[in-house]
Formats: sequence, C-alpha cells, structure tokens
Amino acid sequence: MNHNSEQTEEHTVSEKHSKKDFLKFLLPSLFGIFIFLFPIVDGDTFNIPLGIITEFLIEQLENLLPGIITFTMVISTVLTLIAMLLKPAFIVNSEFLSSLFNVSFFWMVVRVLGTIFAVMTFFGAGITFIHSEITGQVMFGLLTTLIVWFFVASYLLPYLINFGAMEFVGTLLRKVIKPLFTLPGRSAIDLLASWVGNVNVGVVLTREQYQDGFYTGREAAAITTCFSTVSLPFCLVIANMLNVGHMFPVFYLTIVIAGVVSAIIIPRIPPVSRIPDTYYKESHFQEEIPANTSPLKWGVDQAVRRAKKAGTLTDQLKQGSEIFLGIIFVLLPQVMAIGTIALIIAEFTPVFHWISQPMIPLLYLLQIPEAAAAAPASIIGFIDMFLPAVLASGIEAEITRFVIGALSLVQIIYLTEMGTLLLISKIPVKLWHLLVIFIERTLMSLPIIALIAHMIY
Repeated sequence: MNHNSEQTEEHTVSEKHSKKDFLKFLLPSLFGIFIFLFPIVDGDTFNIPLGIITEFLIEQLENLLPGIITFTMVISTVLTLIAMLLKPAFIVNSEFLSSLFNVSFFWMVVRVLGTIFAVMTFFGAGITFIHSEITGQVMFGLLTTLIVWFFVASYLLPYLINFGAMEFVGTLLRKVIKPLFTLPGRSAIDLLASWVGNVNVGVVLTREQYQDGFYTGREAAAITTCFSTVSLPFCLVIANMLNVGHMFPVFYLTIVIAGVVSAIIIPRIPPVSRIPDTYYKESHFQEEIPANTSPLKWGVDQAVRRAKKAGTLTDQLKQGSEIFLGIIFVLLPQVMAIGTIALIIAEFTPVFHWISQPMIPLLYLLQIPEAAAAAPASIIGFIDMFLPAVLASGIEAEITRFVIGALSLVQIIYLTEMGTLLLISKIPVKLWHLLVIFIERTLMSLPIIALIAHMIY
C-alpha cells in the first residue's frame, strides 16, 4: 500500500513548494554545476573549478603523495588478506567494509601484485622493468594525481547528484537526449560532466547514479564508454606532445564530431545494446511528464522532491567518505597491478606491433602517411591514453600525428584508469565488452578524423 501511494505521489505535481524547499534545490545544485561544469580560463587553456582545486592540492602535497598511495595500498592488501583468511566480524558484519575487502581470489591476487609493484617503485628496488621510468613510475605518477582528484570529487559530487540538478536539467533535455543517444534525460548533466571534467570523475558519477537506481545497466555502460573523455586541458597536453598544438581549435572540434557520432551509434549496436536494460535497484524517479504539466514545472517539482531527500551536511560528508574510501582501497592497488603489467607488455614485448598489422592497410586506404609507424599507435590506446602520443611523437608527417592524437582521445577506453575503474564497479561491463567497444570506436572514428585531416592539410 505504501509503495503505491509513493508512486502516485511521484506522478503528480505538488501544489506548492515552500521557498526554503526551492532554495534547498537551487543553491547546492548551482554550486555543484559550478564546480563540475563551469569553464574558467586557466593560463592559456580552460579548466573547471574542480580541476583548479585538484591541481593546487597536487602541487602542495607533491612530496607526500607517493608515500600516501603506497601506505594506502599496503593497508588495502593487508585488510583484504585478513578478510579472506581470518574473516573477522568487524569486516564480515559491515556491508561497507565487506564490499571493500571481502573480494574474490582473483582480485586478492591483483591487489597483492599491485602493492608489491608499488613498494618496488616507491623504493626503486627489485625487478628493474617493473619500477622503470616507462612502467611502474608512469603508474605511480598517475596514481598520485588520481588520489587527489578522487578526494576532491568524492566530497563535492553529492552537490551535483543529490539536490535535484540532474532531475531539473533532465526533464528539460529529455526530448533531445533520449532520441539522440537512447539515454534518459537526467543523464544530460552526467554526459557534460563526463565530457568536460576528469574522465574518472565521470565514471564515478555514473556508477553512483547506477547504484542509486537511476540508470539501467545498458544506460550506465553507454554513458561510461561513450562520454568519459579526457578533460580539455589534457587534450591540449596531447596536442602539444604531438606538435599539433597550433591546430588545437580544429583538433578539439574533430574530437567532438567523431565522439558525438560514436556516441549516437555505440548504444544502438552490440555489445552495449545487448547489456540488460535492468536497474540495479528500484528508483521512483519519473521522467515522463504528466499531461497538462509544463516541462519546467515538472522539472522543478522533481528537483525539489529530490533535494528534500538529500539529507544534512553530515549525510553528504558520509556519502563522500564512502565514495572516496571505496575508490582508493579498491582502485589504487588494482590499477597499479593492471596498468604496470599492461605497460610492461606494451614497452618490452612486440605484442602490440603484431596485433596492429591489420591497421596498416586501413591507414593506407585512408591515405595516412607513415602507416606502418602509425599502426601500433592507433591501437595501443587500449592500454593507456598517453602511449599513442608517445609512439606517434617521432612520426614526421604532421597529418599523421594529428590523426593519431585525435583518435587516441576519441577511443576513450584504456585499462590503466577508466577501464579498470569500470571493471571493478557494479556496472555490468566485462573486459571483452571494453575490447569490442574500443575496436568499434576506433573503426568508426578513424574515417571521420582522416576525412577532416585531409580537408585541413
């Protein structure tokens, strides 16, 4: 009976909300949108407030961060081993601690490996190819920035997702988002935050929305694999690494065009289209606008309802702490292990040279100069987003460097960060899904990027 009455209440517009209720939606939502989406000129590029805060903290904590991440990984692995071998009550009886440390044998082994790699890299000891400048140290540098990004984002994320911003914008944009990307309107803010912000923050935001019952498995998979692009400042870094920075406006426009085309197609074809359209848990959010109700009025009503359920500042801090601890104890050792092994394969074996051979005739067909040199760079982005730029930086033809740079930023899926974060989330995506989607994005985007490159060179 209660369930039905709750649904009925959700499907009708409240007669009136108080000014206090309205402000509880408006002020925190504006703050969240400002932090995650508002572009600010930062030197010779744009950044968002979240990025500026994070970069300031990274600068201040530079000397402490390597020790902090090593210590965190050791704690994570010790508690995982204790949970597996001793099954203490304080972990087994806590849903939160159990979700962090009570893991499968496979993930336990991965954590142990990641922690061993981290300790080797921190002390510069042990097997050289594990802690070298092109393997372990690359991952270590990545994780020192990731831990700060997640710290800041975890505590600010509740202001974007808990106070009605997504409901309000989603109601207004549903008629655009749904037919274009087959996604719910409320994902509009998620898509923007994923696109302009840090890639990992986008994945975490989508993960939280999926776990709260606002997206189906298919929708969450589509958002993370189509919109979790790297931030605009990072695009500029890649462009400069490849000496195409002087072409940056066209370079970024190319990424946007190829990215949007991929985002329209990928959710409509396997494997994403085959992921079940089922919810992780039931949510009473209602996107369909009732008859005789304007989108604006319905959007405000749904947003205020959501804000009323947001809870106190203490609730937001508790949620932020759970998001942050859930990421660092799980993600750091696992990313260190998977990323280091992937980089060892990429740097010290010919595996990527072999599997990139089919790309050579395709690059020839698209009339891309130095096709044989460009082929490994066109697929190695599956491991890490930096590697294509590293491999392609020595190519002489500027058009080829332009194509590889833009392609690497449209491919999106790479194991060292985003891929691992997605695999350890509850979103129903498997490793083979990621590999197939990576190939699809590559084959879709490459002709578009090549066409634009031939038009401007």
